[in-house]
Amino acid sequence: MSKARRQVRISTLLEEHSVTNQGQLVELLQADGIEATQATVSRDLDELGAIKVRVPGGETVYAIPEHPVDRIAPLDHLRRVMADWVADVASSANIVVLRTPPGSAHVVASALDRAGMEEILGTVAGDDTLIVVATENIGGPDLASRLRELAGL
Repeated sequence: MSKARRQVRISTLLEEHSVTNQGQLVELLQADGIEATQATVSRDLDELGAIKVRVPGGETVYAIPEHPVDRIAPLDHLRRVMADWVADVASSANIVVLRTPPGSAHVVASALDRAGMEEILGTVAGDDTLIVVATENIGGPDLASRLRELAGL
């Protein structure tokens, strides 16, 4: 089986199953008659842009973001992500700090990065906290206000 076909099957498996680890994914592929090592699956997940997200109940599963990394995501997608994952917004100078549930900061950072907001220079995500750097012309407090609005806070 070609790498491209294997990766398409991996994408489908991630949509159909709650895959919590690479070993489980190797087993699902084997059940489909596809032989792949954990190292191969690891590279495939990386190339597909798969991320771990926390689902209700606290478990983390692999998921592939809805939108390609190089495409600007629609504002509705950003609103949904912000409403679902942002718990608190604070600011200082040109920095905004967003708090999320554990393991979710990268989901919000990715959505903000792909939103194409001119007032954002970039994001840095940890486990449950992310920093958003605002442009000089808007500043942290004004950007924080906009992000609070998007999150419904």
